[in-house]
Amino acid sequence: SDAKPPKEESPKGISPVKAKKTPSPADAERRKLRPGSGGEKPPEEPPFTYQLKAVPLKFVKEMKDIVLKEAESVGSSAIFEVLISPSTAITSWMKDGSNIRESPKHKFIADGKDRKLHIIDVQLSDAGEYTCVLRLGNKEKTSTAKLIVEGIP
Repeated sequence: SDAKPPKEESPKGISPVKAKKTPSPADAERRKLRPGSGGEKPPEEPPFTYQLKAVPLKFVKEMKDIVLKEAESVGSSAIFEVLISPSTAITSWMKDGSNIRESPKHKFIADGKDRKLHIIDVQLSDAGEYTCVLRLGNKEKTSTAKLIVEGIP
């Protein structure tokens, strides 16, 4: 039992302990330096599973109502726009609960996370509630806004 204390104090006994301890303060430092910039990501985790966890399906920017005055608006176009995340999600568009198909009247524009519904040649009958449906895997989110065409008395 007399041999034990000196052994622990010897350099050989100290260095493994030190080696084990060094990563954690450094990790803590790294986390402190970069809040929210991925510093909290455990390095041993494969990037793909991390990404699935880190990127919730969401509307970064929701649709906004569009209000048009009938006289000015007839024949003009209206564009509903959303920003989504992640860009791999699929968007589809609805009017008053029914799916909109792409046509000369309705153009769908997808540019990365930027998704637009372009309504060409707006008529009074185009007024209503428009919904963007966002899908990723089995998740679904919706954003809804109105196209209001105000009749002129």
